[in-house]
Amino acid sequence: MSLLCETPHPSRRAVLMTGGALFAWAYLPRFARAADNRDPRLIVIVLRGALDGLSAVGPVGDPDYAGLHGDIALSLTGPHAALPLDGFFAVNPAMPVFARLFKASQAAVVHAAATGYRERSHFDGQDVLESGFAGPGHVATGWLNRALENLPAGDRVAALGGLAVGPSTPLVIRGAAPVLGWAPQSLPEPAGDLAARVLDLYQHRDPVLAVALQKGLDADRMALDDQMGGNAMKSKGGAMKPKGGLDSAAGMRQAAQGAAKLIAADDGPRAAALAFDGWDTHVNEGGATGRLATLLGGLDGAFEEFEKGLGERWKDTAIVAITEFGRTAQINGTVGTDHGTGTVVLLAGGAIKGGRVIADWPGLKPAQLYQQRDLAPTSDVRAVLKGLLADQFGLSAAVLGDKVFPESTQVKPMRDLVA
Repeated sequence: MSLLCETPHPSRRAVLMTGGALFAWAYLPRFARAADNRDPRLIVIVLRGALDGLSAVGPVGDPDYAGLHGDIALSLTGPHAALPLDGFFAVNPAMPVFARLFKASQAAVVHAAATGYRERSHFDGQDVLESGFAGPGHVATGWLNRALENLPAGDRVAALGGLAVGPSTPLVIRGAAPVLGWAPQSLPEPAGDLAARVLDLYQHRDPVLAVALQKGLDADRMALDDQMGGNAMKSKGGAMKPKGGLDSAAGMRQAAQGAAKLIAADDGPRAAALAFDGWDTHVNEGGATGRLATLLGGLDGAFEEFEKGLGERWKDTAIVAITEFGRTAQINGTVGTDHGTGTVVLLAGGAIKGGRVIADWPGLKPAQLYQQRDLAPTSDVRAVLKGLLADQFGLSAAVLGDKVFPESTQVKPMRDLVA
């Protein structure tokens, strides 16, 4: 079945004196506003770990959905009913802000989307997602930085540079263009990478052992959390750290709140990248409630903080939330989902032409699934990103296909994403 559902600003000095750790900032001149008074901004949120798109935005109108996705499928009835977007799709009840923005035509969904990557390694998948190359192994620069670098000389967006939020600079915004690095004060240094890599290895070679290892890490986390009176959270690889990191609802809100202050400034960056961890939900994922819902609530809170913090700049802002790949359509034996393919791209902001779920819906019958296990992708994430860059910053299809996303001229920009 094919279905298309369209349903006052501080100075830089004042902003930089607020909390946070600043790593680098090039001198930036002040610019007069554009003649048409439009001052576009683009915010990229990377959801690391692979988002279950079927539990974020559920195809509740698909007759095969509930049986396939089991206990974590969304429903329009019951105590934790999903929030309808149109007659076919509904968003997780943990995202009321997104649902409100959708109804106000300031949010949209691209469903059944994926990059060109078709394997199931987090690290390679994130490399492809953030580098913008067709395959893994290109780790020097990211597509958002190259977009800034390829704007015309003297362009104010390029001159004002980008913003990287987190304890380290996300790959998506690394490169030659100037970038401000900002980390909320409560964020710890990155931890748990070794454990994460071991898990990733076993998930490819011995899934049963990977589940056992994940359960052990979860048990350790819960035991330490009890000892610390509930003041610990698990990092991407299972290591312990204080609450407030970018894999927690509070951390996502805090990061967005601080970023909004910088982006809203007259001489602040016009492009930003944030990376939120923790979306690898192999065990006890939950649907309308539980672990995934908590994370989605944090993302929803980030949307709200940007809406509030950007003020009048909100009308010219586009936010896109992307992830390296989706998750299996059928739940596993530990009430979670494993690494998959198709997922969702979430769009929000006053500049978004919203109120639409853009989907050439592939269906969820066994023969319609990718490799008989995943939501089949029918949209390319690069097409969405190209469309946003073209509409917001005026980059041509040729530059996008050659310089920003190398060797991707066959992937055409998705048009009319911006109002």
